[in-house]
Amino acid sequence: MDILIWSGAALSFGGLCGLVYCILRVNKARKAGLSDEALRDEVKKVMPINLGSLFVSVLGLMLVIVGIFLG
Repeated sequence: MDILIWSGAALSFGGLCGLVYCILRVNKARKAGLSDEALRDEVKKVMPINLGSLFVSVLGLMLVIVGIFLG
Protein backbone atom coordinates (compact mmCIF):
# COMPACT_ATOMS: atom_id res chain seq x y z
CA MET A 1 0.00 0.00 0.00
CA ASP A 2 3.01 2.26 0.29
CA ILE A 3 3.13 2.44 -3.50
CA LEU A 4 -0.49 3.61 -3.57
CA ILE A 5 0.17 6.29 -0.95
CA TRP A 6 3.34 7.63 -2.56
CA SER A 7 1.91 7.60 -6.08
CA GLY A 8 -1.12 9.48 -4.78
CA ALA A 9 1.14 12.01 -3.09
CA ALA A 10 3.08 12.48 -6.32
CA LEU A 11 -0.15 12.91 -8.26
CA SER A 12 -1.39 15.49 -5.76
CA PHE A 13 1.90 17.34 -5.98
CA GLY A 14 1.65 17.41 -9.77
CA GLY A 15 -1.85 18.84 -9.52
CA LEU A 16 -0.64 21.43 -7.04
CA CYS A 17 2.13 22.45 -9.43
CA GLY A 18 -0.47 22.90 -12.17
CA LEU A 19 -2.57 25.11 -9.90
CA VAL A 20 0.45 27.26 -9.05
CA TYR A 21 1.22 27.55 -12.77
CA CYS A 22 -2.32 28.80 -13.42
CA ILE A 23 -2.08 31.34 -10.63
CA LEU A 24 1.24 32.67 -11.90
CA ARG A 25 0.02 32.85 -15.49
CA VAL A 26 -3.12 34.84 -14.64
CA ASN A 27 -1.17 37.08 -12.27
CA LYS A 28 1.33 37.80 -15.05
CA ALA A 29 -1.53 38.68 -17.40
CA ARG A 30 -3.07 40.99 -14.80
CA LYS A 31 0.22 42.83 -14.26
CA ALA A 32 0.72 43.19 -18.02
CA GLY A 33 -2.10 45.74 -18.08
CA LEU A 34 -4.20 43.93 -20.66
CA SER A 35 -7.63 45.15 -21.60
CA ASP A 36 -10.72 43.47 -20.17
CA GLU A 37 -11.23 41.42 -23.35
CA ALA A 38 -7.65 40.19 -23.46
CA LEU A 39 -7.64 39.36 -19.75
CA ARG A 40 -10.87 37.40 -20.10
CA ASP A 41 -9.42 35.50 -23.05
CA GLU A 42 -6.33 34.62 -21.02
CA VAL A 43 -8.45 33.40 -18.11
CA LYS A 44 -10.55 31.32 -20.53
CA LYS A 45 -7.36 29.70 -21.83
CA VAL A 46 -6.14 28.89 -18.32
CA MET A 47 -9.47 27.56 -17.00
CA PRO A 48 -9.20 24.00 -18.50
CA ILE A 49 -5.67 23.64 -17.12
CA ASN A 50 -6.89 24.84 -13.74
CA LEU A 51 -9.80 22.38 -13.65
CA GLY A 52 -7.61 19.52 -14.87
CA SER A 53 -5.00 20.24 -12.21
CA LEU A 54 -7.67 20.34 -9.53
CA PHE A 55 -9.04 17.00 -10.75
CA VAL A 56 -5.60 15.39 -10.74
CA SER A 57 -4.93 16.70 -7.25
CA VAL A 58 -8.24 15.30 -5.96
CA LEU A 59 -7.50 11.92 -7.54
CA GLY A 60 -4.12 11.87 -5.84
CA LEU A 61 -5.65 12.65 -2.47
CA MET A 62 -8.20 9.90 -3.01
CA LEU A 63 -5.38 7.43 -3.72
CA VAL A 64 -3.65 8.48 -0.52
CA ILE A 65 -6.81 7.97 1.53
CA VAL A 66 -7.51 4.56 -0.06
CA GLY A 67 -3.91 3.53 0.56
CA ILE A 68 -4.17 4.52 4.22
CA PHE A 69 -7.46 2.67 4.67
CA LEU A 70 -6.14 -0.50 3.04
CA GLY A 71 -2.78 -0.34 4.75
